[in-house]
Amino acid sequence: MAVGWQQVLALDARYNAYRSPNNPQFRTLYIRRRSQLLREKSKQETDPAALKDYMRIRSNVLSQRYGIATLSDQSSLRSRGASNKSASRSTIDNMEEVMNRLQPMMNRRPDSNFLTLVPTSIADASRAMAGDRTISENYSFSGVHHIFDQHKDAVTSVKFAHDDKSRLACCSYDGKISVCQVIPSPSTVICILEGHTSGVTDFVWSLSNDSILSCSLDGTSRLWQVSSGTCLRVIPNPTGAEVLCCLFQPLNNNLFVTGDSKRTLQSMNLSTGKGVRGGTCNLLGRLLSLTFNSSGKLLWTGDDKGFVTSFLFDIASGKITKAKRIPICEGHPVTCLSARAWINREARDPSLLVNCGANALCLYRIVEDDGNLQLKRKFPIKQRSLCIRSTFCPLMSFRPGACVGKTNKY
Repeated sequence: MAVGWQQVLALDARYNAYRSPNNPQFRTLYIRRRSQLLREKSKQETDPAALKDYMRIRSNVLSQRYGIATLSDQSSLRSRGASNKSASRSTIDNMEEVMNRLQPMMNRRPDSNFLTLVPTSIADASRAMAGDRTISENYSFSGVHHIFDQHKDAVTSVKFAHDDKSRLACCSYDGKISVCQVIPSPSTVICILEGHTSGVTDFVWSLSNDSILSCSLDGTSRLWQVSSGTCLRVIPNPTGAEVLCCLFQPLNNNLFVTGDSKRTLQSMNLSTGKGVRGGTCNLLGRLLSLTFNSSGKLLWTGDDKGFVTSFLFDIASGKITKAKRIPICEGHPVTCLSARAWINREARDPSLLVNCGANALCLYRIVEDDGNLQLKRKFPIKQRSLCIRSTFCPLMSFRPGACVGKTNKY
């Protein structure tokens, strides 16, 4: 992103704490969407004088809207310091420091790196939004926040809602899915989704977080409305086999894919409840894991034979085309897959995180448009008989380094 538009993002981030104080999810979505629009805007030629006028007008509008001093009014800002919360004041001060550091760059001609979607070495705005803390501080854990014990059998999957740190859901072999609120305290179980007649193997939140798709050993997938806890639709597996994994198409939640114990990958239409024509493929082993890339055009599957298979996915029709079969750990199951467009400033290549039952967590580089993989690094973990799932941790800044989290059925 060009430097001038980075300043605009820094200005918006400075006021972001005051937008919808009771809705942190909205604030996160707003600043991400704002960042996306500014990246697109930075690709166009912009008159520096016009950009400067825009900054001034934008600052005045935000100041009037939220009743907070503009960047230039330092004395007014200090006079309000006693009435503002210390956390908010710290965020504002960080943003002002970012603006001061970026000011000398205004006359510098931006290079091609500013126009890409990957982070750059001068992404001060995002670092300030992360609080200018170290990676260890951002991802540190302190004690146990809360223990949920509502399930009576092994928990098979735990996932937070999209861009929402306050709600998570988990599913279990007891046939239930529970939706929990972890923020604010005290943590509570919002609702329990009951209807499956056998163990629930996997689930996924919809993009809007208003519904959940689950799959089960009873051979069905179910769509649930989170707000009411009701089942909206029951979709039988066309093969009648146990459904082991499911996943929404990221750009079209009317389509989803499932993998079952009969080694069948199936693309399904949520509205009709039927399989998509050209959306079925038989593989070598039982399908245990699925993941899409961010564009929704590439799909990877992991099976119990140790292979990862890539597919080209047609977003409009739901048709899948087999592309590559990559041996990962032959004879050992691939229990989890997680894709990320990039993981940090130094690792700009799209990456795939793979859990395999050969005591290894593998990080692969996605090297071709057909989803082919190249091993980048292998991490030794104890995973021979356990079904361990791992994922990339949320990006808290554009600084170097990346983290992953893992868990197993318990």
